[in-house]
Amino acid sequence: MATATDKTSAPIKRKIMKKETREALVAYSFIAPNFIGFAVFTLVPVIWAFFLAFMKWDGVNAAEFIGLSNFTRLFADPIFKAAFVHTLIYTVATVPLTLVCSLGLALLLNQKVFGRNFFRTVNFFPYVASMVAVAAVWNFLFSPSMGPINQILAAFGVENLPKWAAGKDTAMFTVILFSVWKNMGYYMVIYLAGLQGINTELYEAAELDGANKWQQFKNVTLPQLAPTTFFVTIMLTISAFKVYDQIYMITQGGPGTSTMVLVYEIYNEAFVGTPEYGYASSIAMILFALVLGITIVQFNFQNKDAPKKPKRVKAGKGGAQ
Repeated sequence: MATATDKTSAPIKRKIMKKETREALVAYSFIAPNFIGFAVFTLVPVIWAFFLAFMKWDGVNAAEFIGLSNFTRLFADPIFKAAFVHTLIYTVATVPLTLVCSLGLALLLNQKVFGRNFFRTVNFFPYVASMVAVAAVWNFLFSPSMGPINQILAAFGVENLPKWAAGKDTAMFTVILFSVWKNMGYYMVIYLAGLQGINTELYEAAELDGANKWQQFKNVTLPQLAPTTFFVTIMLTISAFKVYDQIYMITQGGPGTSTMVLVYEIYNEAFVGTPEYGYASSIAMILFALVLGITIVQFNFQNKDAPKKPKRVKAGKGGAQ
């Protein structure tokens, strides 16, 4: 038999549930636009690309299931092999160079130097500037025939002037320099935030122990910046593997295939000449697996290097052991 307390508590519970439902609907209404955009423009295309990797489709005729033929074709394709190797070379060169340059700039501009804010802005500007504009300026500066860089080298007596983006041996080096110059300002800002979050008492304690500047940097700054460095490394690695705009604006994958990378090869297969969406999707899946594998390895190394929690010490009969 229901009591009076039960009868009065039921409407209260319903009101609470309605309030929680309203709050949940409000929260979902804020999340929904972003999730719908993600689903329509990212999630569904990724799933469709996965299925396309096992098909032959030119966008006009009906898609034909061909199994693993696209993947077996990859390993016999010299352009894919060149793009794969060049992507690795670009990543291995760009990631540490950008990391070192951005950290060096951050350390320098974290000091009380004259015009510090001005130099921070100047170094950050290439990152936010239009890719078309900065690439045009870069191509002019490093023009083999009339570029200021080669004119300066000629004035110093250099005879065999580099061809930069126009030479097979120097094109990738030019793209790497451009990428480091354009992106290091952004990661400099991230390192500046990390440096300003370090407790100054750690440096004071190190000075009292007689540590010099190098020892302070090695034993205080670098360990304190470990989470920042890990984040920067992950972001740099992912952006390096999916590089496209620098290649397109400076070399278009040339001369020949000397700067061909995976994303540019995907673009060529899907949108240049006769479309081969299935083959382009198989390259995209290889790139996805490569980035995912490297990211997992980096996270595993980070977890191994992370400090472990101290074990609890059990107290024996005679007290704490």
